[in-house]
Amino acid sequence: MRKSPKHPSHLTRRAALTAAAAFIAGALALTGCGGGNDKSNDGKPSAGGKESGATVTLPKLNGQSLEVAAVWTGGEQKNFKQVLAEFEKRTGAKVAFVPAQDPIINFLGSKIAGGQPPDVALLPQPGAIKQAVDKKWAKPLGPEAQAQLAKNYSQGWQDLGKVDGKQYAAYYKAANKSLIWYNAQVFQNAGAEEPKRWEELMAVTQAVYDSGVTPFSVGGANGWTLTDWFENVYLSQAGPDKYDQLAQHKIKWTDPSVKEALTTLAQIWGEKDYIAGGADGALQTEFPASVTRTFTGGDQPKAGMVFEGDFVQVNIAETKAKVGTDAKVFPFPVVGGQAPVVSGGDAAVVLKDSTAAQALVTFLASPDAATIQAKLGGYLSPNKSVAVSAYPNDVQRKMAEALISAGDNFRFDMSDQAPQAFGGTPGKGEWKDLQDFLKNPKDIAGTQAKLESDAAAAYGSGS
Repeated sequence: MRKSPKHPSHLTRRAALTAAAAFIAGALALTGCGGGNDKSNDGKPSAGGKESGATVTLPKLNGQSLEVAAVWTGGEQKNFKQVLAEFEKRTGAKVAFVPAQDPIINFLGSKIAGGQPPDVALLPQPGAIKQAVDKKWAKPLGPEAQAQLAKNYSQGWQDLGKVDGKQYAAYYKAANKSLIWYNAQVFQNAGAEEPKRWEELMAVTQAVYDSGVTPFSVGGANGWTLTDWFENVYLSQAGPDKYDQLAQHKIKWTDPSVKEALTTLAQIWGEKDYIAGGADGALQTEFPASVTRTFTGGDQPKAGMVFEGDFVQVNIAETKAKVGTDAKVFPFPVVGGQAPVVSGGDAAVVLKDSTAAQALVTFLASPDAATIQAKLGGYLSPNKSVAVSAYPNDVQRKMAEALISAGDNFRFDMSDQAPQAFGGTPGKGEWKDLQDFLKNPKDIAGTQAKLESDAAAAYGSGS
């Protein structure tokens, strides 16, 4: 999903904060996650015809086989396979999805060492893109893919896929990671209203607790959910400039601004009764379960709220809850001067250069591919040529409008900008340090020292 620590600082101003703060406002009576396929043409390459769903010309690839690797599981994987099926239909190629594990760079390294790299990989960190280039695994994108990027993406999203000025990646999936989802029945029973500021969130948290429901479900077994918590608090409280400095390790994790953010986080993480299962329970809970248990159990779910991005809808769809009716959402509250807007994304990179691999990335950079997955829900595309009407409900449509209208004005997920050893490896670096902090939120100074030690080692080596 992301960008290298040396990425040019085009992520400026607060226009996006305003745009995405309007994200879900007013979207309170919404339809549930729907589905639907993009009915395409007869499988022959086509250069146009919006009714057929084809806007990009693809070569005939009969008899050719491709492998595409990504860390997606569950609904995300299932929906992406529908996109691959359309590519197969239109080109005659056969595409196999290869489930990857985090960190994907390590997974790909083992595949490459064994002489069996996938043709294309979806990389969820810009730091991983840079590593793939540095290791000479990634191949530059061809003119067809670059033409789709120039036509369909803002300059900022194009730049995220560049290393040393050369285009190596096409962002296929984006995420708004500044959302808190809640069980509407729990809020109603608690007499709670959607908070706009952190102080109001704390009041709502207490009201939900007083009503007999644990306020938050936290998927702490996945360290990235904890980094997302920190990034939203930090961006709002410390501001965009400090955020950029910390993302590039131009200031240390021992900076007072980090202490302030951790102190704020501890207001929730430090109250074991505010988190389902307490810290120990949270650290044993995977992200998907943190969502589903918030929307199952009738009037007595395991928790009333769960923080995470727009992709939460995929997991809500696994329950009987309907988005907009049973499951509602509000923007992450303002902690400091403005509401935070943290984005992420997954980018397609060619590892085995061929006509077929380049064609697949060209397809993924086109609105044709993104429109298919947009209709299935739980997905946002940074592709500005995807019609907002393709999204299945008002929540998704508002998110898509905000993402596209923000243009280049957004802040990319901080941990995803870091070297993967610090910001993207289970059991190591920031993921592990924040898991330890969740366990012992009183040790703010110790947490800062550990974060700085791990960051210094990772940024120093560039790994």
